[in-house]
Parts: sequence; structure tokens; C-alpha cells
Amino acid sequence: MIKTSFAALSVPKAGAVVVLALDGRKLTQTGAELDKATGGALARAMRESRFHGRKDQTLVLPAPSGLTVSRIMLCGIGKPAEFDDLAAQNLGGRVVSQLGTSGDTRVSVVADPVKGLGIAGPALAANIAYGAILGSYRFDKYRTKEKPEDKPSLEAMTVMTRDGAAAERAFEPLSKVAEGVFFTRDLVSEPANVIYPETLAQQARALTKLGVKVEVLGKEEMKKLGMGALLGVAQGSAHDPRLIVMRWNGAPRAKEKRPIAFVGKGVTFDSGGISIKPAANMEDMKWDMGGAGVVIGLMRALAGRKAKVNVVGIGGLVENMPSGTAQRPGDVVKTMSGQTVEVINTDAEGRLVLGDALWYVQDKFKPHTVVNLATLTGAIIIALGHEMAGLFANDDRLSDRLIDAGKKVGELLWRMPLAEAYDKDINSDIADMKNVGAGRGAGSIAAAQFLKRYIQDGVKWAHLDIAGVTWNTRAKPIVPKGGTAFGVRLLDRLVRDHYESK
Repeated sequence: MIKTSFAALSVPKAGAVVVLALDGRKLTQTGAELDKATGGALARAMRESRFHGRKDQTLVLPAPSGLTVSRIMLCGIGKPAEFDDLAAQNLGGRVVSQLGTSGDTRVSVVADPVKGLGIAGPALAANIAYGAILGSYRFDKYRTKEKPEDKPSLEAMTVMTRDGAAAERAFEPLSKVAEGVFFTRDLVSEPANVIYPETLAQQARALTKLGVKVEVLGKEEMKKLGMGALLGVAQGSAHDPRLIVMRWNGAPRAKEKRPIAFVGKGVTFDSGGISIKPAANMEDMKWDMGGAGVVIGLMRALAGRKAKVNVVGIGGLVENMPSGTAQRPGDVVKTMSGQTVEVINTDAEGRLVLGDALWYVQDKFKPHTVVNLATLTGAIIIALGHEMAGLFANDDRLSDRLIDAGKKVGELLWRMPLAEAYDKDINSDIADMKNVGAGRGAGSIAAAQFLKRYIQDGVKWAHLDIAGVTWNTRAKPIVPKGGTAFGVRLLDRLVRDHYESK
């Protein structure tokens, strides 16, 4: 993680320097001063390039003679009114990605005030630093022979602003969210021989240091609760399942005593079970616990920034493996809700885990709202690719809030349908339901309809199918390759905007 700090506005004397430019190749004050000191070198560089100062444009050049800094990076902000906190974060991420291996160890970003900018001065500086941290993530703990030139040289960023103290205050809660994001990315990136139900539960227990109450249910406790669906998935593995229960009571005096709940699928490795997956790319199934990983990271973020909200986080942790004890296609299991499921395909296991976890959190904690996350279906990737997650909801207002929060943080959602016609598709001839629909069509919807049967009357519910967005093969400014932690920032923003006590 890159180190960040804030300082008063000035013209930097050493290291790499980043200055801002508006659309039309108009430099901000510090850029103009540097341009004047170099006899117009920055203006000439812009004229002879395709850099116009539009949002997301960058131009890096060695420092012209007359300056003691190493290099100058121009970052476009486009039209001031359209430049918001997400744009500032992406700017910070671009600085890290482009200067990370430049040889420079320090960079100064000069956040000059800009008239009409869509984000205030301290918030501008804070979000640039926040984006730089998010973009600096690397999971390299297992690399033993990495070439020095491939390692990032950039160690620290100073953001210069009019009010450094105010920027530091604005940055503090953002840094706690970044810690939650990094925690999730680490968990998702770990191999399945390191992260399995027992060890993932141990990672969740670390949140007690932040004031989160953590309880872990084992196999025998889940048997007593009647969680036949979750236990059925786990029975083929040498690793016993766990149900992690995390509680953050940040608003004990709130008028609304019922919590909001977040539930995550935590299949630490998904071989498909008896309905085994093809060998190609099966290694990716280490991150089938992404939903639970997001819930753990979210709880860390909320507790870290002392969010004034009462939250319950649940993770159903299992490993889905083929063996002599594994669940078979055609088996019938009884869930905690009392409903029975005919297991047609053992590779449709996530919904079985979530069914019991969803019922448990409602039965135990009576939440007013439940949001679950799961890398649930390949069908959602066919529908939406890797740009958006699928959103299913029984409440329009909750759906709108989630979509809005996603837009604000750059984690986009697309609402998918729920309907009685799809629900009939999972009816079974011998049990209350099947765990898959008939044929190949509408696979994601069938899975959502299955989960909806475990939502109790009066509970607002949303299901996020994050199968296409949990792992990133193409680096973005604030989301490097690998585990994305998609959902941590989105749900933190949802809570901040709508559920925290004011």
C-alpha cells in the first residue's frame, strides 16, 4: 500500500510532480507556474501531443531544464462541473499505475483549487489519495524471484491542498474503507489450500479487535438448526463447514432497533462436486467465496470508520468436493426453513448454502433489509459480461438505492427480473423445489427465484450475482488485476447514504 500524506500548496522541488489541466489544454495555477519556469515547455508538450486536458487523459514527460523535479505528469480533469469524487479516485489510481515503476519513490500531486469543480478542495485531495491507495494493491506474497524492475518503485504520495488538516479528516474514513477492500482482495486471492472454511472463519475472528462481535457455528450446531442444504454441500469435503456471524452495533440508540444484514456465499473451493466442472480454469474456483469475502471486508470497513449503524454479516463457508461422501444428484435435503430441495446439479451449490444462511439471519436477528452477494452463476457473465453485477430485488426503493450507490463508486449493477413464470421453473416433482431450472435459459433468474423462497414476509431483499466482477483480468485505475472486492465500496456507500444514524 502506498503511503499518503497531505501538505500545503506549493511548487514541488523534487521527485515526480502531478499537475491538473482542464479541457482546452488549460493548466491550473501550479502547472502554469511550472510552464513559465520552463519557458513554455509544458504548453508545447501539450500542443504536440493528443493531450487536451479531458477527463482521464494523462501526459508524462521528463522534467524540462530549469526544474529540479524528475518528471511531470499532466492529468486532465475535463469540464470542472463533471469532475466528482470517483473521477478524483481514478486520477489517483492512474498516477500510481503510470508512475509506479518509473524509478521515482515519491510523487507530489498538486490539487490546485478549480472554480466550479464538482468536488470541494479537501474532498478532492482526500479522494485522490484514496484512489492512489486502491490502485496500489498487489498480491505478491508468494513471489520469490520477482525482477527488481518489475517491482513498484513508488512508495509515497503527498497531495498538496489549501487545507491539509481538512483533507486528512476527509481521508480518514476513506482509508478505513480501503483497508476493508484490501482485506477482501487478500482473502479472495489466497489459494484454496490456505483459505478453507476453518481458516476463513479465523480471518473473520480478527474483526473482534475493531469491536465486531464474531460467532462461528460448527457442523454440529448447524445440524441442530436443521441446515440440511448447507451441510449437504459440505459433506464431500475433508474440511468441515462454518457459519460466521459478525455483528457491528454502531448505533445502539437508533430508533430502528432491527439491523440491516449482509449475507455472503463462502464456497472456498468449488469443484462442482459429483457434477464436476471441466478442468480448464478450475483454479479460478478459489474465489467462489467472494461473496463472504466481501461481507467480511465490509464489516471491517464499517467498524473501522465507526459507522453509526447496526449491521449483521453472515458467511456460509463450505468446500464443494467430490468424494465417497459427497452429495449426489437426485438427493433431497431439508433446509432450516423446513422446505425441501431436490438436488439436480451439485454444481448449483451456492444457492443451497445461501438458502440456509438467509433463513438463519432472518430467524435470529429479524433484519429490516437483507442483501446477499454470491458468485452464483456463469449465466450472469453471459448476460452482463465483466462490467456489471446482476441485481435482483423484491423492493424497488432498495434496488434504486443499490444502483445509485454502485454508480457513485464505479461498481455498476443491472437489475434483472423476478416473475412467477420463472419461479415455476424450479418446482420439483418430488420435493418443494429443485436447485436448478429446466434447460439452459434464464439460469441466473432461476437461482434468484430459488433464493427468494427463503425471504420471509416483510423483509426487503436484494441479491447481487457478482460472478463476473469478483476477479479482474484487465487492470483499471483503482482495481488492479486479481481480486476486485466488488461490493465493499458499494455497500459501504449504501449504508452511508441511507442507513446510518445522522
